[in-house]
Amino acid sequence: MEYPQIRRLIEIIEILRSENGCSWDREQTHSTLRRNMLEEAYEAVDAIDDNDINHLKEELGDVLLQVVLHSQIAKELNEFDIEDVAKGLCDKLIHRHPHVFGEVKVKSTEEILDNWEKLKKEEKPHRTSIMDGISKSQSALMSAQKISKKAVKTGFEWSDENSLYDCVFSEITEFKNANTPEEKEEELGDILFAIVNLARWNKIDAEQALLKSNKKFINRFRLMEANAKKPLEELSLEEWDNLWKYAKEKAKTNI
Repeated sequence: MEYPQIRRLIEIIEILRSENGCSWDREQTHSTLRRNMLEEAYEAVDAIDDNDINHLKEELGDVLLQVVLHSQIAKELNEFDIEDVAKGLCDKLIHRHPHVFGEVKVKSTEEILDNWEKLKKEEKPHRTSIMDGISKSQSALMSAQKISKKAVKTGFEWSDENSLYDCVFSEITEFKNANTPEEKEEELGDILFAIVNLARWNKIDAEQALLKSNKKFINRFRLMEANAKKPLEELSLEEWDNLWKYAKEKAKTNI
């Protein structure tokens, strides 16, 4: 099976990066494209969340553009090329799916994930701590979830859900008793980390939960803006409260 459009894309990027190509494209490096990689990935996720297939197709193209651009830059530096990227991925997928490409037998998805982690560990013997390999660029909330899950695999876990509640309340108390801005910042971080663990305990993705709350707040606030009888800056606390309650009920009826 051939994929002529993939070859066409690679050739277009080669032209754009050539002497007779685009000056902007020629100036780009791995570092200058870092922000673009993040933004395109997030926009693809937005399309998934919106269940917008046409938008998803477009955004996946933008993500692919970043992959091909980085590969072309690396090729020019004699580091690797797009074929090396694809080969590395293919080899990894085959190695980490021995139940498909090998003789390993599995009974559940959990066994598949356990095997994946074991094989991943074998591939990276330089990682001496279970905390190695956590992305430094992802959101703090996503990092906290990853850290928590890794720690739990070693047996470092709360005894029950009530002990987790005690931990959350304890961290809130410590925040209330903090005296300096630095102490408050530290204790607030501890509150957030404890809540992430509470989410994990209940099999809730904390990142998704917060994204949904953000969306819910935005929708309610827009309803407040639309129904306010005067500029929001001029509202009293009582008017704010009444408007919020109205928007909350209105949002429920529109679900």
